[in-house]
Amino acid sequence: MLPETQKILSITDKTAQKLAKLNLHTLWDLALHLPLRYEDETHITPIADAPFGQVCQVQGEVFFQQVQFKPRKQLIVRIKDSAGTPLVLRFLHFYPSQQQQLAVGKKVRALGEVKHGYFGTEMIHPKIHSAENTSLAEHLTPIYPTTAGLNQSTLHRIIQAALTHLNHTETLPESLLASLNLPPLMDSLRLLHNPPPEIAAHTLTDQHLPAWQRLKFDELLAQQLSMQLAKQKRFSGSAKPLLGNGQYTQKLLNTLPFSLTQAQQRVIAEIQHDLAQNHPMHRLLQGDVGSGKTIVAALAALTALEDNNHFQVAIMAPTEILAEQHYLKFKQWFTPLGIEVAWLSGSLKKKEKDAAKSALADGSIRVAVGTHALFQNDVSFQNLGLVIVDEQHRFGVAQRLALKNKGEDVHQLMMSATPIPRTLAMSFFADLDVSSIDELPPNRTPITTKLVNNIRREEVEGFVLKTCQMGQQAYWVCPLIEESETLQLQTATETLATLQDALPQLNIGLVHGKMKAAEKAEVMAKFVSGSLNVLVATTVIEVGVDVPNASLMVIEHAERMGLAQLHQLRGRVGRGSAKSTCILLFAEPLGELSKARLKVIYEHTDGFEIARQDLNLRGPGEFLGARQSGVPMLRFANLEDDLLLLEQARNIAPQLINTQPNVVTHHLDVWLHNKKDFLTA
Repeated sequence: MLPETQKILSITDKTAQKLAKLNLHTLWDLALHLPLRYEDETHITPIADAPFGQVCQVQGEVFFQQVQFKPRKQLIVRIKDSAGTPLVLRFLHFYPSQQQQLAVGKKVRALGEVKHGYFGTEMIHPKIHSAENTSLAEHLTPIYPTTAGLNQSTLHRIIQAALTHLNHTETLPESLLASLNLPPLMDSLRLLHNPPPEIAAHTLTDQHLPAWQRLKFDELLAQQLSMQLAKQKRFSGSAKPLLGNGQYTQKLLNTLPFSLTQAQQRVIAEIQHDLAQNHPMHRLLQGDVGSGKTIVAALAALTALEDNNHFQVAIMAPTEILAEQHYLKFKQWFTPLGIEVAWLSGSLKKKEKDAAKSALADGSIRVAVGTHALFQNDVSFQNLGLVIVDEQHRFGVAQRLALKNKGEDVHQLMMSATPIPRTLAMSFFADLDVSSIDELPPNRTPITTKLVNNIRREEVEGFVLKTCQMGQQAYWVCPLIEESETLQLQTATETLATLQDALPQLNIGLVHGKMKAAEKAEVMAKFVSGSLNVLVATTVIEVGVDVPNASLMVIEHAERMGLAQLHQLRGRVGRGSAKSTCILLFAEPLGELSKARLKVIYEHTDGFEIARQDLNLRGPGEFLGARQSGVPMLRFANLEDDLLLLEQARNIAPQLINTQPNVVTHHLDVWLHNKKDFLTA
């Protein structure tokens, strides 16, 4: 926080550091730090009328106080109001100062939830104020998100100081606000920070309140302005055009055992057109599981490599298994063309890693495939021209920025197997050009999906045996346990032992995220070669694994997984000529959301339709994985409910950019002063 800001707020360096933990650095940050909820300390409810199960404020005189030690240490206080109605105040954790505050004869106000308790009608840990010579609050009391060592009263005082200093500030032209029927910004903020007593607390959380509509519009406008400016900046950039001559591309196409689909040919043409421009490409390639994104990425890379300027290409994937799959594919395709491919991951031995880094730095190797190891500080490229990021939403924004910044105006191709509905992509990714592979290769066999209750597990084990005896292979995916990798590993190990006992005739292997890369590769190689009948796995095989002979997928506790993940896992089978099946094992009782997810995955195989349903079930913020994608989480707006505001913001943004650049600068400084770079990653 700037010294002049601290001076305005009258706060110490220590308090400024605590505010920084909440990402509060400026006066506007504080003004936009809105309450989580409100407490009503504006009036007194008679104890006899206090509604059970609701928070209210009562007032009375203390006539009894005792520290009890059974069944546990607690402070019991009894008060009665002017009507003589008693109420118990109970504290399980208390200090001597509270005992003094609640001494017999003291008049106090207590704010809390009234309950039926062992001692009679009671409040547990109510908020206490002295009622001696103190007036009631004039406004509802805001309760803010905070951090350790920063209490509500201090935070409230600091926010009030910020609002006072910003008192008459407006970020948008009055004519624009009038056309949209939106209130002034400061009026909206004052209402939400200092609501008058006549407004009910539940009204303040109604997102259709004009004050909320103003904040939502401003937030969406900032997002649209920043992305459209980023696109303008990109188009004025000085990237070197990657002008492929078709030399490598045609050779690879001639050796492929399949023909490209029309959709693949279309998106390759779009990518090659972008690469030929003198501004950096920023394209998202999305396609369903198995639609053939990897070969498109390879052809994009070859276009860059065909250029006479000796550009380099970096291909980054979020997991070692997926990165290694890409490495093996690219090596298989590129080695016959005389192109060496480097492999870079965190698990490489130092000598191998140093050799790869040296070859990338001096340009002797032009293609690198790897995990997050690619963007470490000690990795440098001689002439990086194209970055390809697979499953881009699974990387943090700072990681993508770090890789992009290893070259100057680098072309970027991002890939995702989680299709984004078109309207959402157009609105929310205003800076991205989107290519979609919307057809599957003709050789993909349909996958039958079955929902099976976990109590029929033995039948499923029998089906696995029958499938493997017919010469096919199977995956058995263990439940996702987000809280603990160790617990997930334990579950996977137990599942392996259970299956080995139940199916002694079969060779069963195990792969999980905590294995060393070499061990993982060895198990995967055995499964690919067919020497393992069944592969027990955690969700590390979610993307990138391609074993045509695997025709059965069993997913345990499918109710715990998201739609995109279930669809990704299911896409690991159906890659050969055999009829394929995906069995979703579930355990009851099922929640409503779990039931809805399983119904969608059972009824649909089209990734775009599943994505649309997923959006409806989860909402855009969670669907986009916004924290990972680098698109700042919308704090106030909701893309489903506020589509009209989003459309208005999208239409108004270019007008403001063209006619009122000062307004744009100020508006972005208020909303995105420290996040602008993140929107371009």
